Amino acid sequence: MSIARVTEVISSSTKSFEDAIQQGVERASKTLKNVEGAWVQDQKCTVKDGKISEYRVILKVTFVLED
Repeated sequence: MSIARVTEVISSSTKSFEDAIQQGVERASKTLKNVEGAWVQDQKCTVKDGKISEYRVILKVTFVLED
């Protein structure tokens, strides 16, 4: 039987939401073992001078606990 845990990660990128997601998953995988998946809980952006300056995502990352 496997037991999984979910943790929240906030990530940002100046390129895109997709890049923010990729960076968040890659960074979480460096710290957490057995990352199985992630879903985007929320996304938003910051605006400066009428243009998007940063894309931000809140990710829920699922990882399986070791025995």
